[in-house]
Amino acid sequence: MSLAEDKSLKMSFEPKTIEHLGVKMYSHIPPALAELIANAYDACATEVYIRLYDGAEKKVIVQDNGTGMSFDEINKFFLRIGRNRREERQESQCSRVPTGKKGLGKLALFGIGNKISISTTKNKKRVNFLLDWEEITNWDGKDYTPKFKELDTEDSSGTTFSLEQLKRVSSFPLEAYAISISKLFNFKDDEFKVYLSLNDSESILIDNKLKYENIEAEFEWEFPVTSVSISDDFENKLNIFGKIISTEKPLKPGLRGITLFANGRMVNAQEFFGATESSHFFSYTTGWLDVDFIDEVEEDLISTDRQSINWETELTSGLKKFLITALRYIEQDWRKKRKEKRKENVQKNTSVNIDDWLKTVPQGIKEKLDVLIAKVDQSELSSLDQSETIQNLHALVPEYPNLHWRYIHDEIKQVSEVYYKNKDYYTAFLEALKRYTNEVRSKSSSTNSSDRSMMGEVFSGRKLSVTKKYKKSDGNDFAIDTKQNIEEGQHYLSEGIVTGGRNPLSHEEHRELNSSGLFSEKDCLDFLSLLSHLFKRLEDSQIP
Repeated sequence: MSLAEDKSLKMSFEPKTIEHLGVKMYSHIPPALAELIANAYDACATEVYIRLYDGAEKKVIVQDNGTGMSFDEINKFFLRIGRNRREERQESQCSRVPTGKKGLGKLALFGIGNKISISTTKNKKRVNFLLDWEEITNWDGKDYTPKFKELDTEDSSGTTFSLEQLKRVSSFPLEAYAISISKLFNFKDDEFKVYLSLNDSESILIDNKLKYENIEAEFEWEFPVTSVSISDDFENKLNIFGKIISTEKPLKPGLRGITLFANGRMVNAQEFFGATESSHFFSYTTGWLDVDFIDEVEEDLISTDRQSINWETELTSGLKKFLITALRYIEQDWRKKRKEKRKENVQKNTSVNIDDWLKTVPQGIKEKLDVLIAKVDQSELSSLDQSETIQNLHALVPEYPNLHWRYIHDEIKQVSEVYYKNKDYYTAFLEALKRYTNEVRSKSSSTNSSDRSMMGEVFSGRKLSVTKKYKKSDGNDFAIDTKQNIEEGQHYLSEGIVTGGRNPLSHEEHRELNSSGLFSEKDCLDFLSLLSHLFKRLEDSQIP
């Protein structure tokens, strides 16, 4: 054999490699703890207890009641960096699909602590061993050999991790950790429970509900989507399970977006997958989807820190396209449902039926109201604030606004309103005039059959005085000329409205009068206002 044939190339690994693969990738406690939770799940545990201690000496203890590991399994599986459990076809005693592939999760523990004590029991044998980061980084041998003890025990199977010499100096925010951990999992096995406690206080149960505990859903969309038509030919669309939620009020930025899970673990952090996010819709939307098929293909499509999927494959690019299409459909449906609900809320809170109200408003005014109402509907205002805004708009622009804005006297409104609402303004005026003349005749006891001459008889002849009851603030009378002018005004205006108002309408076609502009519908409305003024004077009149 030649000297050249004796030569070989070798790849060596420095401790820095491990540091970059695990330690620096898991500098936050919840993701690191998630690796131990995943290990417990894969080991068929039904309970996992995470105990945090932030006294003088900070430490973390994670205990599960899973199958544990034998001495050989520790060597063959746990201490092997980068092993793929699925390729090894390692059998699960509880038929769970393994949540991990890369075999790097154990390195996460060094991201939060320098010493990791492990005690694992299986088949009445316990193995205790210690992983020391300082020893590993200074190790000069080929393989790192941690200290261990093996002993017999009557204890049940399971594994306990104790993390010491923690790198964190501040206290542990228990509830925030619980919520953060819950967002990393979506296990379907109801028998798998995870508990978190601080300084042996009462434990918090970390379950799927916790991640959305403080979110009050307004609308929900269930997957797979079968009841609606989302135009997309993605072959796995019926293998996507989960829920998308919208809320009534905008969500905090950290809660927005759709999280993807595969086999119970997060594979893609909250996002909207490239959909245009300029719409208000994305400020109100969150949810989760199970896409197990992403984790079942031979190619590893999930990043090491499980924050994102590789979107550059045929499978994942198809998934992204489908998700964007689904979000577009849901956004349209959201707008429709939100509009309907807010109309219902406005009617409930204000007794204003928007559709019925707008039908009574002249077209030019309605067009402006439509714009304002649309802006209110698309605003960030709460349902209550929207109702208040609509109520104020309705007060400014009531049904049949021209009738209200003219401050029509109640008596005049009573007899003319039904004709006004039917847009029969000529009859509205004529009926109002009848009411006025009848009241003048009744109050004055006049027997004059001519409406015009009666007005002169009553007001010029002083059968009724429209000024008698009024005095100045000092108790003295107003000037005689002032009162005389008002009395004459009542006389001539009353005669004039009969002569210039009723008489033309009695002899000409209303259509011709309106189309020519000689006596328009607006003139009728002006006469209603004048009648309201005259009626108010009549109401205050007295016998001299």
